[in-house]
Amino acid sequence: MTITLGFEDGTLRVESDRESDPALDSLPGVEADPRSETARAPAHHYAAIRDVLRHVDADVADTVLDTEPVSLATSYELREYQQDALDAWLDNNRRGVLELPTGAGKTVIALAAMAACDEPTLVVVPTIDLLEQWQRELETEFEAPIGRLGGGEQRVEAVTVATYDSSYLRADELGDRFGLVVFDEVHHLGAEGYQDIARLLAAPDRLGLTATFERPDGAHETVADLVGSRVYTIDTDELAGDHLAPYEIRRIEVELTPEERAEYDEVQGTFVDYVRDSNINFTSGSDYLQLVKRSGNDPQAREALLAKQRAREIMMNAANKRRQLGRILDRHREDRLIVFTAHTQLVYDLSERFLIPAITNETGANERREILERFRDGEYSRIITANVLDEGVDVPDANVGVVLSGSGSEREFTQRLGRILRPKADGGRAILYELVSSETAEERVAQRRR
Repeated sequence: MTITLGFEDGTLRVESDRESDPALDSLPGVEADPRSETARAPAHHYAAIRDVLRHVDADVADTVLDTEPVSLATSYELREYQQDALDAWLDNNRRGVLELPTGAGKTVIALAAMAACDEPTLVVVPTIDLLEQWQRELETEFEAPIGRLGGGEQRVEAVTVATYDSSYLRADELGDRFGLVVFDEVHHLGAEGYQDIARLLAAPDRLGLTATFERPDGAHETVADLVGSRVYTIDTDELAGDHLAPYEIRRIEVELTPEERAEYDEVQGTFVDYVRDSNINFTSGSDYLQLVKRSGNDPQAREALLAKQRAREIMMNAANKRRQLGRILDRHREDRLIVFTAHTQLVYDLSERFLIPAITNETGANERREILERFRDGEYSRIITANVLDEGVDVPDANVGVVLSGSGSEREFTQRLGRILRPKADGGRAILYELVSSETAEERVAQRRR
């Protein structure tokens, strides 16, 4: 008996030389395909199918992967916890997610994993900034051509880095070209469309990297099915002082001005009255979505939604936060400092007021690169940003962070903290300030993100 495995447009084509073969029924994900009169499975089941076939009394003709081994070597020496993370992944049959804080060297572990596997590798990243960062790292570390999918280039090599968007568009075509896939910021894979990237790739070896694996919507469970479970985790406190800078978090409560307080109480009251009368409990994200849907044809719901948005603007952009920021800037004149906000317009206002270079999602790639280079070289000692430096980007060393506003996301807070935790040459401590408007919903938001 011979069973043949092949790859075709993001699926595995499974055939037997027997007209009826019970062995095919035992293969994970395999179903009959009447159109081709064969059996098929989503490509991501390849590793599991291959494992089952090792115990089946049959000859197996496996042509799924169209790859040749590549020789990769890294010059990095892993720290003890990095080696532990790599070993945990290798011991889990080269599948799984590693959860380490920002600045703990996830990229270094991934390079070591690639060297350990010596097989064609696709690295998938969420942003163009990370695409360029990974491309530079791969070109520096490996003596092999590096492909790139994204940012105006479509070049496939045995080692290729791609954005999630480009991978989504080409996964069915490239699914047999790589034995290892590395998902940087793997929590993005939980998004509905991006899940297809992992489903359409046959790569049996899969590595996910993240600072915070769990998603509020529970989609991390799907990520675990597609990439592997979380096999290693270590938190910031375990690394602080040895491999990351020791740190402290200082929360400063600021009062709303009388005018801000009066308006905040009014609009927040409008919102609270509506949700109370409508029996909306906000126990999950779907409750907020329910309010948004109602606002389309219910004037009161729309008024409540706009009131909530205005209350959020008041508490996050409070005038006393700006005054407190001025005091912090004066106190840390000799330090390297990053200011984080949730609103682009506030970034521009504060940039003009305090003469701080600004980076937002409207900042061009060249300008952003120049600002970060000048920050790295010491020409700039402080920068201000709205969200875009929260994730993944290799931000130059800073030792002070100021959170003016943000979401209740633990992931966002962890990533912002990670921006100031790289070890300092002088062994000094990092400080993260949180400015919170007192007696507002922001107090609960700040508490949630801890």
